[in-house]
Amino acid sequence: MTGDDALDPQQLEAYFALMEAVGLLQHQVEQHLRADGGISYVQFQLLARLAGADGQLTMTQLADGVVYSRSGLTYQAGLLEKAGLITRATSADDERATLVTITDDGLALFGRVLPGHVQVVRSQLLAALSGDDLRDLGAIMTRVRDHMRDQPPRSAAPRRRRPSAPPTPD
Repeated sequence: MTGDDALDPQQLEAYFALMEAVGLLQHQVEQHLRADGGISYVQFQLLARLAGADGQLTMTQLADGVVYSRSGLTYQAGLLEKAGLITRATSADDERATLVTITDDGLALFGRVLPGHVQVVRSQLLAALSGDDLRDLGAIMTRVRDHMRDQPPRSAAPRRRRPSAPPTPD
C-alpha cells in the first residue's frame, strides 16, 4: 500500500473512535425511540423537522435535511402517514411537489419522546464533554458536515435510469 492507500495511525484512530461513538449513540437513541414512541430514528428526524418548520415541508425539503434514500424516505413517510402522524398532499402551488404536514397526533408523539431523547443525548454524549470540548466538537463537525454537503443534496442529484428496452419490431 502506498501513502494514498492507507490512513496513518492518527487518522485511523480518529476515524474508528468517531464511528464507534456514533454507533453507540445511535443504538441508545434507537432503543429509546422504539421503547417510548414505537418509531425509528429516521421517523423521529422527520417529525422533528416538521415540528420545527411550523408543521409543513415538501418531500424534497425533508430529503435535503435527512440523510436517507429517496425510496426509503417515501417508505418512512408512508409508515408515519398510516400511523396518522403526518399527512401528504399535492401542493396547490406546484403539482410536482408533495407537502408533508405533521398531525396533532404526530406533534403529541414528538413531544412525548423528545424529553427522553434529550436525556439520552445528555447522558451518552454531552456528559463526557466540557464547555470547550463542546464548542470544539461543534466547530469541527460543522466543518466536516459542510465539506460533505458541498455536493448537491441527494434529492437534487439525477436519478439513475434503468436502461430502456429495445424497441420491438412491428
